[in-house]
Amino acid sequence: MKRVKVKLNFDAIAPSLDVIKSAADDLESRLAIDAAVPEPEQEFIDEWRGELLAGQTSDIRQLLTLFGSDFFTTGAIEIDPNSCESILRACSALRLRLREARLKLLGDEILESGEVLLDEIPEPERRVFAAYVFLATLQELIIQHLDPIILEN
Repeated sequence: MKRVKVKLNFDAIAPSLDVIKSAADDLESRLAIDAAVPEPEQEFIDEWRGELLAGQTSDIRQLLTLFGSDFFTTGAIEIDPNSCESILRACSALRLRLREARLKLLGDEILESGEVLLDEIPEPERRVFAAYVFLATLQELIIQHLDPIILEN
């Protein structure tokens, strides 16, 4: 089975992991985005949102498990095709949360281009931006190397 192994510098990634964990905590009881409700009945809405939240929580947990004891021993994370979709969704949810809660002033165009002059933003936002970029880079790696459509060919 094809896997992606990424070696990370712990000292460089540790501040981003703190930001990611904080965003994950924020998302324990809320969806990363307000979902358009397909049905007007409140009981259905509550159940549907509950299922979405459970899925989001599961995805984020799977991402966070990449940074368990093995990571602290080896400095590497490994992603396989079985977990790639879940990790992609978790990265998206966390990036949305970071954008909405902590990077709103930078604007979407700057965030997506990555053209930020780090010296011009305060240290707390730099750490958040670094976490945002790390999650985006992780998504790019997964898409390049573990995209299910590519693996089927």
